[in-house]
Amino acid sequence: MLIEGVFAAITTPFYSDERVYFRKLEANMARYSRTLLAGVVVLGSTGEAVELTDAESREVLRVAAESAAAEKVLIAGVGRESVKATVEMAEAAAGFNYDAVLVRTPVYYSNQMTSAAVLHYFRSVADRSPLSVLLYHIPKFVPYEFPVQIVAELAQHPNIIGIKDSSGNVDRLRALVEVTQSAPRRTVAVTPIFEPVTGRMLTPRPETSGSFVSATDLGSGAAVAVAPPAAAIKTRTKDVGFQVLNGSAGILLESLEAGAAGAVLGFAACAPQACQEVYLAWKDHDLELAAEKQLRIAAPSQRIVGALGISGVKAACDFNGYYGGRARAPLLAINAEHHAEVEKLLGNIRN
Repeated sequence: MLIEGVFAAITTPFYSDERVYFRKLEANMARYSRTLLAGVVVLGSTGEAVELTDAESREVLRVAAESAAAEKVLIAGVGRESVKATVEMAEAAAGFNYDAVLVRTPVYYSNQMTSAAVLHYFRSVADRSPLSVLLYHIPKFVPYEFPVQIVAELAQHPNIIGIKDSSGNVDRLRALVEVTQSAPRRTVAVTPIFEPVTGRMLTPRPETSGSFVSATDLGSGAAVAVAPPAAAIKTRTKDVGFQVLNGSAGILLESLEAGAAGAVLGFAACAPQACQEVYLAWKDHDLELAAEKQLRIAAPSQRIVGALGISGVKAACDFNGYYGGRARAPLLAINAEHHAEVEKLLGNIRN
């Protein structure tokens, strides 16, 4: 699977009584689908994945997938504390036509997560996962510092295609790009303009998968409305290697210059256009404009995502036209002073 460009790490909406607000999830996904984002990550750290039950997680994955445009790459956060539970969630994501899964290191027995244990965990998940695996390194939440050399070893696995690294360290990202150069290259399907071909693009929709017309209707001459067959998607192929994704909006441009294929950003949940503008300027080789766009989002992303956290991102979503709402307890809502600060920070970053 081609994983490049900017991905939004989206939030999970809740009612005031903390039930999942699926209608708002549908509305948010429909709006993300109209942006130029490459895709979205559902149930990552920004999605409060650790606070949902497995049943809720499956339903969130289903609703999000059914609400997304077919051309958007969908990545499901499926990390659990055991290989078995992680694989079961990956199987659920495959059933909903996701394109890849994002897997973190187990955290509860962190003092026993030796290099051997981590290698065994990710290789076991990748062996059994029906979807390609993206490693997830997020040191502020997972007390395991993913050694660069361990990533290099895992990159040799045929079903491990990349990593999301949220260390915020450009030197580390550059090192990851360098040590995974020897990873197996894969031939993936892309569109004629080298954009990803998702599984949902290749899956017939129910209304276009074929309509039965009875012999009686044919003989009577009655007019029968039949949906036209879906046009075949024209594809070509592209060779890709191990794909390194940055997880910090504040170093988006620097990470791209260091060789990252793209980024998965919590700040893109509330300001997708502003993040995408950095990437597009860089793709156009306009580094001056890209640097200007990067400067525009650096401080707001650091404060809203890095300091205020999930509740700050959700408040920013509310301000910018997406439904954020409250976080699930024990996370607390931000206060009025912080709400005003969020609105000020986003004053010139509207969608």
